[in-house]
Amino acid sequence: MLQKTTFAGKKADKQPISGADLLLNSLEKEKVEVIFGYPGGAVLPLYDKLYDSKIKHILPRHEQGGIHAAEGYARISGKPGVVIATSGPGATNLVTGLADAMMDSLPLVVFTGQVATSVIGSDAFQEADILGITTPITKYNCQVRDIKDIPRIIKEAFYIATTGRPGPVLIDFPKDIATTVVEVNDDPEISLPGYQPTLQPNYLQIRKLTEAISSAKKPLILAGAGILHSKATAELKEYAEQQNVPVVHTLLGLGGFPQDHELFVGFGGMHGCYAANRAMYECDLLLNIGARFDDRLTGNLEHFAPNATVAHIDIDPAEIGKNIPTKIPVVADAKEALKQLIAQDGKQPDNKDWLQTINDWNKEYPYHYNKEDQENLKPQKVLEMIHEKTKGEAIVVTDVGQHQMWAAQYYPLNKADRWVTSGGLGTMGFGLPASIGAQIAAPDSTVVLVSGDGGFQMCTQELQVIREHNLPIKMVILNNMALGMVRQWQELFYQERYAHSLIPGQPDFVKLADAYGIKGYQINTNEEAENILNEVLHNDEPVVLDFRIDPKELVYPMIAPGKGLHEMEGVKP
Repeated sequence: MLQKTTFAGKKADKQPISGADLLLNSLEKEKVEVIFGYPGGAVLPLYDKLYDSKIKHILPRHEQGGIHAAEGYARISGKPGVVIATSGPGATNLVTGLADAMMDSLPLVVFTGQVATSVIGSDAFQEADILGITTPITKYNCQVRDIKDIPRIIKEAFYIATTGRPGPVLIDFPKDIATTVVEVNDDPEISLPGYQPTLQPNYLQIRKLTEAISSAKKPLILAGAGILHSKATAELKEYAEQQNVPVVHTLLGLGGFPQDHELFVGFGGMHGCYAANRAMYECDLLLNIGARFDDRLTGNLEHFAPNATVAHIDIDPAEIGKNIPTKIPVVADAKEALKQLIAQDGKQPDNKDWLQTINDWNKEYPYHYNKEDQENLKPQKVLEMIHEKTKGEAIVVTDVGQHQMWAAQYYPLNKADRWVTSGGLGTMGFGLPASIGAQIAAPDSTVVLVSGDGGFQMCTQELQVIREHNLPIKMVILNNMALGMVRQWQELFYQERYAHSLIPGQPDFVKLADAYGIKGYQINTNEEAENILNEVLHNDEPVVLDFRIDPKELVYPMIAPGKGLHEMEGVKP
């Protein structure tokens, strides 16, 4: 029988209030600090009230930029990103960001304007069925049809977005609802009997897992972004050390376990390190904590952990057994499950030889590039320089492509909440606006955007936001005059038929930056890179850095399509 989740509201005197005021009052009660929004006809009543609001408002130059900025803010702050867009095209411009947040479990509360209730369904000007469009890519969505429901709906939205497996919630807000005035208690009681995230693990499953770990010879922990979402980094470290079990990270999980720790193996998947992928292939027990066995991680499923007993801790029961058969399922919050595993204080496994084997793999097959080539600027070298000069303390935001993988490989992270990237959807254009949200969430931190020349051009209009708010983001463009990852696949799998992946007519990024009032530099050599990075990385101004890298450089190692974890290419020079 489902238990009933109830949050009692306080008794309050009813008072005349408009729908727009109710919405803003509700946001203030949720302690919303910033809204990323773009005005339009259907949300003008709301924006009229925002004129006097104390909540900070960031105006993106495109709604997609706004929702990606909200994602970056949510990822670094841990708080829900709040977005407002008008009806029709304003709402549909949010679709990519909603899908991205859904795939990567980022908490958003998104408000879309809608035409008046009297004309909904009549194909009115700027009408779109945003509920129908976004049902598959939101954790929950609804349309306000009664002004009295506003406080309850918003309270529920924030609760749903931030609990269990986080995700985006969309609320569609008809224009006439915003202007209607009623007497209403704006501190409501909410009830969600059908929404009951399981936080505490089943004790018998924890015991079973403890015994399995103790008896394993080649145990391995696979840690995903669920570790970060549940704030379980300390518990993960304590448990790994207690049991002396090595840790592999997913791409989105990076930072959840210190990468300089002796038990850290590397990040796994298509462009992960040899040791991490080989360890997943050869382990006899694989404990997945907060990862969803994405295809870019597993490679060919026939060859994924073929000899392992698979245990999976996840707060979303739909992910357990979805892709990989799971012998020990544990539905729970990662932090709570790890606390109970630590309390069991199980016998350490006899895995000394296993740890030595993994250590040998990392020594024999490290990441590599041609360090002898001094004529070409290598992207790996650029990232090594940035890591050294920021002491590995920067928040790194990436776009999607080759540069994303190089950043994951060559900017090791020892702290949580320092890594912002688009994983599941792989959204080009994500990086620049996401860096805005990350910088707003952590105003005193150094934020480094690592982008490609293709992805950077997808949302360049957001440079105006960076200048307007003087956000000191260091924007690194690894410029190879191509859609690099597309070009790499065409080289390796399509007989070097570079169909529309080469971009010879690039803009002058220095002049583009200058047009927005931002300093820019074009960098062609290692010496220039050293000098300019020393100059700009620690000041309080934004900067665009156009690194003209070797256009022929490929991301290695790599698991080709259809191959298994043990069939990596480019492992050795």
